[in-house]
Amino acid sequence: MNDNRFQDQIDNFLQFVAAERGFSSNTAGAYRNDLTQFAAFMLAAGRDGWDLDREILQRYRSFLHERRYADTTVARKIAAVRSFLHFLRAEGALDADLTEHLASPRVTKYLPHSIAEDDVEFLLALPSTDNPAGLRDRAMLRMLWATGMRVSELISLDLEHVDMTSDTVRCIGKGSKERQIPFGLKARAALSQYLDDGRPSLIRRAVERALFLNHHGDRLTRQGFWLILKSYARRAGIDRISPHTLRHSFATHLLNNEAELRVVQELLGHSNISTTQIYTHVSRERLRQVYDQAHPRAHALVD
Repeated sequence: MNDNRFQDQIDNFLQFVAAERGFSSNTAGAYRNDLTQFAAFMLAAGRDGWDLDREILQRYRSFLHERRYADTTVARKIAAVRSFLHFLRAEGALDADLTEHLASPRVTKYLPHSIAEDDVEFLLALPSTDNPAGLRDRAMLRMLWATGMRVSELISLDLEHVDMTSDTVRCIGKGSKERQIPFGLKARAALSQYLDDGRPSLIRRAVERALFLNHHGDRLTRQGFWLILKSYARRAGIDRISPHTLRHSFATHLLNNEAELRVVQELLGHSNISTTQIYTHVSRERLRQVYDQAHPRAHALVD
């Protein structure tokens, strides 16, 4: 879809939200794909420019459901279009607010999946320490487990973001918000060995500042990390895992050990504490499991 009537305003909108909301490249890319699909739908419907009304918006919603997208995907696509419609209205390209005609599906909040602490330690012990890639992998996994960083934040780290004198890492999160995260002795040891014996063997260009490198000497990508994690998870016998699993496990285990919610919020880089509170539900579920297993009279009907 390369009709300039549509693409120019999509580009203007994306520039606006990048400046105003500090969208990450992943979010901006998803918005671009969603709005390009919406514009293609408009063209196929024979609409000239942003000739919008209640009927075409309801048809678009039906169009998404007919493609059997998950409710979360439909909700994201509709959220992108609704934000775009607000932008067009503010720019004077629309005469009225039409977002009420584009209802989003009700999406059930999921509880983040975490893995047991013993399983995490087994996973983290798998990378070999006798080759550069293994040293890198061990340092990456240890850093994720020690800091709760997002994978996108981890692979974006440069050498200067790590302070080995204070054992802290400077993390650039969503919306370019910066936070300083401490890490422990095991992460420090793994990172130190990688910097001494692993990274020098992987680097190809002295000017490269990325902390974690692939075998070409370039910055490791999110996809590259995901393949590495899946490989170790298979060896560890862990079936359910995602790039965010160690982050979820980090938050859950902190709360299980009575860390303050505000502290966990700060470490995770959540702008809203309600996002962090979902981990308290996970902790309560775990509390119930432990109670049911340990209490000798938990299921007795009578004393």
